[in-house]
Amino acid sequence: MFETIAFYFFAILTLSMALVVITTTNILYAITALASSMVFISAFFFLLDAEFLGVVQITVYVGAVIVMYAFGMMFFNSAAEVIERKQSPKILCALSFGVALLLTLILSAPSIGENLSNQVNSNAIDAQIPNIKAIGYVLFTNYLIPFEAAALMLLVAMVGGIATGIQKIHGKNHTQFIKESL
Repeated sequence: MFETIAFYFFAILTLSMALVVITTTNILYAITALASSMVFISAFFFLLDAEFLGVVQITVYVGAVIVMYAFGMMFFNSAAEVIERKQSPKILCALSFGVALLLTLILSAPSIGENLSNQVNSNAIDAQIPNIKAIGYVLFTNYLIPFEAAALMLLVAMVGGIATGIQKIHGKNHTQFIKESL
């Protein structure tokens, strides 16, 4: 009985927040409603006893919406500040190298994962192990390389965001700021 009531409660809340996202004209209200609807969607995972998926739903999707909220606050009214500049060949070379490395990792990850799983006993996961431990075991054996590639991409995005923030706050590019800071 509790699950049925909770299901309908979270369904109504999710649909109402989705309706706010569609109908509002204020971008910040829409992003806030989108974050709320993602939290309510994670409640469905918790009702289905899929705790890991519920936590991932909150951290990934709500985290992404919060980042989108921050970008909406920073850049929505600053369209006049956009200045076109020439592209540097070093940036193009580094970007090309990064894309090539990423594609190599993505295409080689299944074969590397199969080799790693052949080395590990495939019968190690049984029904007695909790759901989160089983996911962690598979994640760090079969999918270790894609997991590390995703971590590297998040690190690069974080460093790029910090560099962009420094440039916007101080009005200088990041190399000038670092030279002056040292």
